[in-house]
Amino acid sequence: MGSELEIFAHAKHWKSYVESKLRPYLDGDVLEVGAGIGGTTRALNDGRHGRWVCLEPDAEFAKKIGGSPHFGNCEVVLGMLPDVNPEEKFDAILYIDVLEHIKEDKNELVLAAEHLKTNGVIVVLAPAFPWLFTPFDEAIGHFRRYTRKSLRAIAPQGLREEKCIYLDAFGVLASAGNLFFLHAASATAGQMRFWDGYLVPLSQLLDPVLGFSLGRSVLGIWRKTPSHKS
Repeated sequence: MGSELEIFAHAKHWKSYVESKLRPYLDGDVLEVGAGIGGTTRALNDGRHGRWVCLEPDAEFAKKIGGSPHFGNCEVVLGMLPDVNPEEKFDAILYIDVLEHIKEDKNELVLAAEHLKTNGVIVVLAPAFPWLFTPFDEAIGHFRRYTRKSLRAIAPQGLREEKCIYLDAFGVLASAGNLFFLHAASATAGQMRFWDGYLVPLSQLLDPVLGFSLGRSVLGIWRKTPSHKS
């Protein structure tokens, strides 16, 4: 647990791709659930938000966030969503490769919706396709992988879907090849560098052509409209 955070912290092309999809939704006060060692924070936080709260239950991971250079709007909070003051509201709540680690995922998103300001969004990025679930997923604490259908099924009632798409078509093909042909549960560091340096840029070109219908990850975004009541 945690080794994958170090690997993905250096996935510059992937983080840039994700940032391009999330940029229109990151405004005001942001709560990042499961901030890990701060890799996503550094990629997405441009310092112009009102607050950026890094919520992390692992004390060692939280220390790494607090001990690294970061923008002055960052706050590191040790805990999980139930530990957040019920009165605190946010414009965006992020689950970036986190929701698959939470057993009661539907209840988690219902609680997240209660922390949204009007017009605020919940953003979920998670590994896609249960048929790609491997012992590595289990070893790093994943309960599941998602499809668009299964992710939509746990979205809080009353929130409006803004986006539910797959990202990284070449990545899912590489993962499938690694699993079924090489019989490897996880990628090597070299394979990860190849994926980030070459396959992710290719996916950025292919994903729109495929209508974002295939990918290694699934991205869902839901908005709390003025008519929604917590």
